[in-house]
Amino acid sequence: MKHLITLKNWSKEEIVEIINKAIEIKKNPEAYSTILKNKTMIMLFQKTSTRTRLSFEAGMTQFGGHSIFLDARTTQLSIGCDFKDEIKAIMRFCDILMFRAKKAEDVQTAAMQNTVPVIDACSEKYHPCQAFGDLLTMAEHSGGIENIKKVTWLGIENNVSNTLMLICTKLGIKVAIVAPGINQPSVDQELNQMAEATGLVTRTLDLKEALEGTDYVHTDTWMDMEFFEDGKVLEEFKTQYEERINKFKPYQLNANLINTYCPDAKIMHCMPCHIGFEITRDAVDHPNSVIFDQAENRLHGQNAIILKLLGKL
Repeated sequence: MKHLITLKNWSKEEIVEIINKAIEIKKNPEAYSTILKNKTMIMLFQKTSTRTRLSFEAGMTQFGGHSIFLDARTTQLSIGCDFKDEIKAIMRFCDILMFRAKKAEDVQTAAMQNTVPVIDACSEKYHPCQAFGDLLTMAEHSGGIENIKKVTWLGIENNVSNTLMLICTKLGIKVAIVAPGINQPSVDQELNQMAEATGLVTRTLDLKEALEGTDYVHTDTWMDMEFFEDGKVLEEFKTQYEERINKFKPYQLNANLINTYCPDAKIMHCMPCHIGFEITRDAVDHPNSVIFDQAENRLHGQNAIILKLLGKL
């Protein structure tokens, strides 16, 4: 049974197949309007979300299927019941499980049951759905995957940069990582070794070097969701919050950076954007920005993933 978790066991051919199918579905969604009739997806959220829920729920609707939103905080998972038992029971009610998890090991536990296909819809280590949406966006704006030559990542190394780096290097795309720090829970040494073994990954803090010849500049928040409650920084995380601002501010994605070093490069952000931190308003609104195309393409990329995992390609 095929699952989507790390992309480490996905081939170049499978990745290209997903992108090509996503392009096809996006052009002609009506042709797929009943392909998942009577199929159910459970969307299990241990973390909050905007684009993940909207894109998956809209996708199942477009396919004539049904999605069930399940907030872990309103289930027995919240009172300390055995996770393995609960997830085995949960999967008895669906054909596919989408899991936005606090821990990748919980996603792995669900997948190990081999009951239904499981999608890691964002954990602390991986974000494969974002990677497919990003790649689809780049393929559209570059006129094909083969025309994407280099991607530059600015900011903290995290779950998004992990999976973006891996998917790009599997396709022969150069990746420059400009990261003065790493989100330690995100580290997957095996993934890093796989990407670095291609010889396509460069790590540098020299912005000119990193941005030279790049086609796309991507960034993400420097902050963890766990730092905040009701929009305010929790007292226990204030020191870490201030440290990250001081460390990462020199690598902010802004219009001046793009105009100076790579005026033809497209601007990417997986959202939500924290204006004045990792990105500025003039970068979000820049003519080179493809951020909202990225947001929409989560839907189309995931639609192709769902069909692949359910054997409908």
